[in-house]
Amino acid sequence: MVFSLPDGLPSGRFEQRGPVEVWICDELPHDVEKVWAELLAQAAVTGLYPHLCRPDDPARPADPAAADAVDLEEVLAADFAEYRRRRLPYWSDPASAEPSEDTPEDIEPWPHDPGPPFARWPGLAPAGPGGDTGTRPEEAAARTVADLLRTDPYAASLRLVLVPARRSADVPAVIGWTDSPPMPLMGALLRSWEDRFGARVVAAYGGELYVSVARPPLDPGDAERLALEHVLTTADNIVDDPPTPFPEYARDLVGRTQWRFWWD
Repeated sequence: MVFSLPDGLPSGRFEQRGPVEVWICDELPHDVEKVWAELLAQAAVTGLYPHLCRPDDPARPADPAAADAVDLEEVLAADFAEYRRRRLPYWSDPASAEPSEDTPEDIEPWPHDPGPPFARWPGLAPAGPGGDTGTRPEEAAARTVADLLRTDPYAASLRLVLVPARRSADVPAVIGWTDSPPMPLMGALLRSWEDRFGARVVAAYGGELYVSVARPPLDPGDAERLALEHVLTTADNIVDDPPTPFPEYARDLVGRTQWRFWWD
């Protein structure tokens, strides 16, 4: 069913995505940051979430309700045990980062990654700092959108889409963004990050996913646990591309208000 559009939007069209229709603008609004914040603030009432994507990306809609059955603690504990089993030989051997005899002289060796400082699954990272003085999710999302459109080389191909969904975390499944990550797990993680950190999905195109964060962790120990959650998304850019030691990646999450994931 075609839905009623909020006021003040540019011209656009409706397009079928699986069992739902989404609305796609013809051109981005000039004041997209302001429009984004307003649309997101209204989403709890309208049921329409703003999103950036490329209209010509293949659509593989999935049922966001599949995330309902995911027990995050159980699944991530099992995934970390397997991940640790495979990676421990590299974490334990600093020589694994040394160049081989076939490595050209002008190529720097990969930095040694000691891996996460956990022998077993440490549990989900605690929620980010609360209170009324922090950034609202709408503000964080609008800033992330503005930064993305200003810096991304593919920004000209992106369009504002309105997606009928229960919550921001469900948007990638509804629009059929990709099937590269395990989508039920990814959906469950996005929902949990939404609750714990005021995270909002702002864009998904190609193999990339962008998330704004209103209440990022400020404690380094909390950031380490969150970094492990990022690793277990299976995203290729988390510690692997470019090679980044886990402690360095975790430190960079302290106070970071934008998260980027990509899959080949």
